[in-house]
Amino acid sequence: MFASATIDRSRHPRVKRWTVITTCALFICLGLFGLIETQAGVGAQADTVLNLRVEKTISPVKVRVIQRAVDRANETGAQLLIIGLDTPGGLYSSTREIVEILLGSPVPVAVFVSPRGSQAGSAGTFITAAAHVAAMTPGSNIGAATPVSGTGEEISETLADKATNDAAALIRAIAEERGRNADALEETVRSAASYSSSEALEADIIDLIADDIPALLVALDGRTVVTIAGEHTLELAGVEVRELKMQWRERFVDFISNPNIAFLLLTLGSIGLIIEMLTPGAIGPGVAGIICLGLGFLALGNLPFNWAGVAFILLAIVLAALEIFVSGFGALGIGAAVSLVVGGLLLFGDFGGGRITPPSFPTVSVNRWVLVGVGGVLLSVAAYLAYEVIMSRMRRRRGAGQSEGAGSDGRSSPGSLVGQTGVVTSALQPRGVVALADETWSSVSSDGLHIPAGHRVRVVAVSGLLLTVEVEAGPAAVEGQE
Repeated sequence: MFASATIDRSRHPRVKRWTVITTCALFICLGLFGLIETQAGVGAQADTVLNLRVEKTISPVKVRVIQRAVDRANETGAQLLIIGLDTPGGLYSSTREIVEILLGSPVPVAVFVSPRGSQAGSAGTFITAAAHVAAMTPGSNIGAATPVSGTGEEISETLADKATNDAAALIRAIAEERGRNADALEETVRSAASYSSSEALEADIIDLIADDIPALLVALDGRTVVTIAGEHTLELAGVEVRELKMQWRERFVDFISNPNIAFLLLTLGSIGLIIEMLTPGAIGPGVAGIICLGLGFLALGNLPFNWAGVAFILLAIVLAALEIFVSGFGALGIGAAVSLVVGGLLLFGDFGGGRITPPSFPTVSVNRWVLVGVGGVLLSVAAYLAYEVIMSRMRRRRGAGQSEGAGSDGRSSPGSLVGQTGVVTSALQPRGVVALADETWSSVSSDGLHIPAGHRVRVVAVSGLLLTVEVEAGPAAVEGQE
């Protein structure tokens, strides 16, 4: 039996090593498989058409997706890249970048406004016009690219003229480059003109109307398209259509690049850090808070945000922390809630009139109900803390009466607190929270020691609402603890 136990123990490290080696080998094989698959996808495929779907708001994420699609089409030697488009508009900076990508693409690109009922509104008008081939399905529409402010509001006449002229010049340049009706396209900017698919075809804004992608390929077969790389005669009979999809990380960034989600991430991240300060050593809330803040700032990087809004959100967090540690009787908590709401209002606003973003795009702002909800939560917490503090003082006042140990305002007097003992409820590092009788106090250790929660301490001094305490059992009771 002894020999058997010895053999089992000797095998244990070996089993662990083989488990680690096997696991590492598995992940290496997965990595090699991904590399092989990627390389296989880059091979020459002259009989292939790539199809990419672009929907919702045009943003920096969409710029990267379209750039990747054009690069892939060029690397694989695809005959054509089809971009299925359905968008109400987007950011002007992103729109200009996509226009540059399409105008400079060496591979023929067809923008296909589809399916039926889709739109190429605002930014979509520019993108459709910039394609080598512009196509629409029956029942779709294009146009309405009148400039508005970055928040979707009306802008002053001078700034409107400047924005409109810039957008009109851009769309006219695109029309001249692609041989389209510059006057009709310019009207989408100057008078918010919109066209149905049949009207757009009649006005020479688009090249053709097709029911679906197979019909589009039939209509384009044999057509000659001129790109910066020269003339391309499309031979699309029997070609394979391969779908290009947004990668998971692109979808994730696109999802969080929503004003409401960005605001909530910043708020939740800040709350996580506050909880970590309240419960030092918990680690979880702090880590989650840092992750949420990182994701929040990643989202802001894809949105036209205002630093003033970020400053007010940070101020709200500071005030909330002070309410907890200083016990501001609710005033600091109310200030935190107000600052948070103001920060949310300013986060995506442009009140200086400096960010004019033609073409128009859906309003980029935090939903008012989200602001009300988050602000209401903070106000409720602040009211609860204020209530607890006031009731604690009143209970103590009723218990002490007019004794020497109570002040006229119901607060414990310094004379009554010094020498009393309490329990650490939030670790002192060297500052934390101590429960003393039926009250909680912000406290600091007299000798700078780390005093974990649960230890009994004695009050040695009082400064306002801050107690200076020492370990009742002596410093040796906590020395060496973390």
